[in-house]
Amino acid sequence: MFDRFSAYQPQLLSVLRIIAGLLFLCHGTAKVLGFPAVEGVPPPGLSLAGLSGPLELVLGALLVLGLFSRPAAFLASGFCAVGYWAIHGMQNPFPILNGGETIALYCFVFLYLTAAGPGPWSVDAAMRKKPYA
Repeated sequence: MFDRFSAYQPQLLSVLRIIAGLLFLCHGTAKVLGFPAVEGVPPPGLSLAGLSGPLELVLGALLVLGLFSRPAAFLASGFCAVGYWAIHGMQNPFPILNGGETIALYCFVFLYLTAAGPGPWSVDAAMRKKPYA
């Protein structure tokens, strides 16, 4: 029964990238643009928390578009790993106890996207299909 879903694997890879990028982008818009309004948003500045908003905004947008997908996913994965251990892991190493489930999941989704690529619904895929002059 589940073998029928295999035909949609490339498209679902694109869906995973787009949804993960949109959710990551929302973290950036909340921190940089104040939308949606979220309590406890770190102030902008030269700290990991202050730099997180612009990074989430830019990398999330690149992932949604599928532009420079592998480098963006690699940077986002590393950023999430550092964020997990610098913020959540210092409280407790277990994600369920330190509130770091989301950032840990992002880390590995982005690592997967680094290896798997953006999928067919991406700017990267569209640029590869253009003939070179």
